[in-house]
Amino acid sequence: MKINSTVLLTLILLILMLGAGSVSAFLGFELGSSALKGVTTPDGRPTTKFATNKTNNSQQGGVVLLKEEEILKVVKARIEGKTKAAKSEKLEEDDEETNSSKQKPEEKPPEVVEEKPLPGFPVIAQSQGVTMTVQSVRYSGGDLLLKVKMQNKGKDSVRFLYSFLDVTDDKGRTLSASTEGLPTELPVNGPTFTGTVTIPTALLDDVKKISLALTDYPAQELKLKASDIPVER
Repeated sequence: MKINSTVLLTLILLILMLGAGSVSAFLGFELGSSALKGVTTPDGRPTTKFATNKTNNSQQGGVVLLKEEEILKVVKARIEGKTKAAKSEKLEEDDEETNSSKQKPEEKPPEVVEEKPLPGFPVIAQSQGVTMTVQSVRYSGGDLLLKVKMQNKGKDSVRFLYSFLDVTDDKGRTLSASTEGLPTELPVNGPTFTGTVTIPTALLDDVKKISLALTDYPAQELKLKASDIPVER
């Protein structure tokens, strides 16, 4: 009886183990199947892969390759368009400049106003073909300015040293003066030179007339004297 019960117990255990194993295998299969849903095996055939890529590319929008002739035509058209645009802008600028130049009135050269001689002028001094002319006088600031012209129509050129210029008033008093623009040498038949003799007005309070005397240097043969130059205000 003990043996029969042991065999029976063993069979029951075997049946239970087989049943548990079957249930475990079934559950494992179900879990694996549910986990692998949606996963496909990659296609290793190259032709199929290329065909799939072409299909996908065509579906995505279709990249069309242009021919070389068409590309050259497009580039040429753009270049010609830019050239024409530049030419049109240049023509517009030229037209604007032309119109502006036409609109501007012609500028007349400034008229040269001849200086009218004042009463008592010019005062002229001559010696051996050399002329010294006091053209006019005017007051400016604190000075009296005498406009003087000199010309040589003699036989020889003449040199001057203006520290020898003698300026006196109508009472015989010597006045200090400075010169500007007068030539140190007068060539024969040369042009007319123009300069200025400046005298401070502080020395001319009661003076109505002055005189200028100049000699050449170093010979001192010329005696140029311009007398009775009116300086009264």
